[in-house]
Amino acid sequence: MSADAREATKRCLIESLSNNARSISLDLDGPPEVFRELCGELGRNLRLVGRALGVRVSQGGDGILIQGNDGSVHLAATVLRQLHELGCRGFALHAFDVEQACRLISKDVTVDLVGLFAETIFVPGKNRSIHPRTLRQRDYVQALRNHDIVLGVGPAGTGKTYLAMCMAVASLKRGEFSRIVLCRPAVEAGEKLGFLPGDMAEKVNPYLRPLYDALHDLVGFDRVERMIRRGVIEVAPLAFMRGRTLNDAFAILDEAQNTTSEQMKMFLTRMGMDSRAVVTGDITQIDLPRGQVSGLVEAVRILRNVDGIKVVRFSEADVVRHPLVAAIIKAYDRKAMASNRDRPPARALQEDEPGAPGKDA
Repeated sequence: MSADAREATKRCLIESLSNNARSISLDLDGPPEVFRELCGELGRNLRLVGRALGVRVSQGGDGILIQGNDGSVHLAATVLRQLHELGCRGFALHAFDVEQACRLISKDVTVDLVGLFAETIFVPGKNRSIHPRTLRQRDYVQALRNHDIVLGVGPAGTGKTYLAMCMAVASLKRGEFSRIVLCRPAVEAGEKLGFLPGDMAEKVNPYLRPLYDALHDLVGFDRVERMIRRGVIEVAPLAFMRGRTLNDAFAILDEAQNTTSEQMKMFLTRMGMDSRAVVTGDITQIDLPRGQVSGLVEAVRILRNVDGIKVVRFSEADVVRHPLVAAIIKAYDRKAMASNRDRPPARALQEDEPGAPGKDA
């Protein structure tokens, strides 16, 4: 959607609010199968739009009737038109995407869903196309394409690690890199490593399991195992990175909030020629000993203005897991604010600094 089209849409919405519009009839041109997918099985998608925006949406022949108060019907019409255009361009219209479209356009009527979905990552392993589902995820994907070092900071469920893994696998298949290196700090989160069975490799393996799970989902179990045996994919604790130089590699450091300052510097300086590094973490879930500075918090502060490095911050609005996850994050944030009013939680402190949302990303 062009800037002129977005401005026209915004003017239309403002005029509709003042005119107190009550109903709109949509006649959507396109393949019949796209119209059926837009409506959903037994009108499910139309009901989702109606419930999300407080309007009544019904199918009448080859058109859609929207009834409601004030500008809500125009918001619903904007959502349905853009979803229909996505369908005409070959995108599948899942229930989550319908609900997410309603949330995005409710916040900003000028949001271009087609432009959002266009930042697609094609993962050859299972012939899957992964696309951003929030504006911040789109910014993140663009940063992964255009910067050699990217720091993704935000709560669980925002796609920080998964999107980075998608980009790594896609880049590997395109021949841009010769290997993928995935690592995590092995930091205890309330349970002592010494009480776990097995040798050291078996003790740290549970910390790496989420990385294996994402790989298996993207590439498939058998193919991942073959790539690991050939050394194309390496999954290892962060401590094993010391003294190495990663040439022609796509490296991802996950759970980086649990790195020390020295560990973070060590990882970032492993980059060799033709390499890319992505660092992800949630600074509200730091498991380091009390009083120890998180390497991720420090890195965001001191590297945010370095050319070639991009910091992207996520919030609970970017959570793409179960809707309750975002509500849980908000509840814990409120509790942290209430129990420590003199010192806001880490996310609030960081957002108030230069380079907060809208500045770094």
